[in-house]
Amino acid sequence: MSKKPAWFKGIFPALVTPFGRDGQVDEGALRSLIRRVLPHVDGVVPCGTTGEFVYLTPEERKRVVEVTVDEVAGRVPVVAGTGAPSTRETIALTEHARAAGATAALIVAPFYLKPTFNEVYDHYRAINDAVDLPIVLYNIPQ
Repeated sequence: MSKKPAWFKGIFPALVTPFGRDGQVDEGALRSLIRRVLPHVDGVVPCGTTGEFVYLTPEERKRVVEVTVDEVAGRVPVVAGTGAPSTRETIALTEHARAAGATAALIVAPFYLKPTFNEVYDHYRAINDAVDLPIVLYNIPQ
C-alpha cells in the first residue's frame, strides 16, 4: 500500500500487556486499560515493544489481539504488533490478526540476526503477498 489510509491519523498508544502475579496475561486488566484509554485515542496498538511481545508466546500474542479487538468493538482501529524473528511466524501472527479483526499489522523487521536490506525487503514482501492486511513498517534502531 503506497498511500496512507484515511483511518491512520491521530493518537495510537502502544498498550502495555498487564501480567498477573502468576506471570500470565491479565485479560481483565487489559480490558480495563483499553476502556480507560479508548475515549482519548484514535486507535490502539497491542503487542508492540511496549507490550513486551518478545516475552509472550505466540498463543499469548494471539489472545492479546483477540481481547483487544473484542474490547475495542470497532470503535477505533487496532494495529496489532505481529513481528517475529522469522517470516513464517510473522505471517502466521499477521493472518491471525486479520482473522481476529485487526485493522492493520505493525511489523518490526526481523531481529537478532541482522538481515541485509534485501532480506528485510523480501521479508515484508512475503508478508504482504501472504496476508490481506495493511502493514505498518516498524523500525527499532539499535
